[in-house]
Amino acid sequence: MAGQQSIEVRVASSDDDMHGAFAVRHEVFILEQGVPPELERDDADDGAVHVVARDGTSVIGTARLTRDGEARIGRVAVLPAWRRRGVAGLLLAALESEARRFGIAEVGLHSQTYVRALYERHGYAVTGPGFVEAGIDHVPMAKRLDR
Repeated sequence: MAGQQSIEVRVASSDDDMHGAFAVRHEVFILEQGVPPELERDDADDGAVHVVARDGTSVIGTARLTRDGEARIGRVAVLPAWRRRGVAGLLLAALESEARRFGIAEVGLHSQTYVRALYERHGYAVTGPGFVEAGIDHVPMAKRLDR
């Protein structure tokens, strides 16, 4: 497998990008983690900014930014073979850049507890007590964005 230099991260701009994003989310959240399909896809998808990480023609990771009341990063998903290669960090950076473009000063997210350290490495801090969402332990986190 190629290294990080071959990965392109961009705002999803085509049906192919969105199909790939939803396919990655299906594999990670529904098949791997057992999230019910009716919880994985929601109305927020329509108004969200989605980013995809691609290795050539294949989508290998995705995430979204929603802006209903608060700016929140969510649905961060990377295919198992591509984990621990910096893909999630690239997705976060792309969404943080989009948030800055919208004039957003802070973004939040709900981290699955087992990947909390990933977000801490990227400047996110815990903002409240843990909770269960879709049967998975989570913790709320946020990051102030530099202008």
